[in-house]
Amino acid sequence: MKTYTIGQAAERAGLSADTLRYYDKQGLLPFVARAENGYRVFTEEDFAWLDTIACLKGTGMELKDIRTFIRWCMQGDSTLQNRLDLILARKREVESQISQLRGYLNKLEQKIDHYRQALNASHPA
Repeated sequence: MKTYTIGQAAERAGLSADTLRYYDKQGLLPFVARAENGYRVFTEEDFAWLDTIACLKGTGMELKDIRTFIRWCMQGDSTLQNRLDLILARKREVESQISQLRGYLNKLEQKIDHYRQALNASHPA
């Protein structure tokens, strides 16, 4: 089985080694094994976990909630409903943020149209 150092894992995951160390200290990486020397040893399977963490963090989920989600995953199928509920709640929050951003985008587009019309009126061809 191929393994990766923290530096290699960080590069592959598009994160810094410091970020991975921080995540580990925050309890987000309980799935990462340690070598006899205490160094973290990442495997191929760990990248799916890191991708999930990045996705949840990208949605604005708090680290404490990500930690809870990971803990539930590690506990197995008895926590499937908890995980589904957490993900559904996050999805609703993301949809709300998208709606709000669409409103902001519309406002910006109105301002762009306004300023282009004003520029055209003040500089006729």
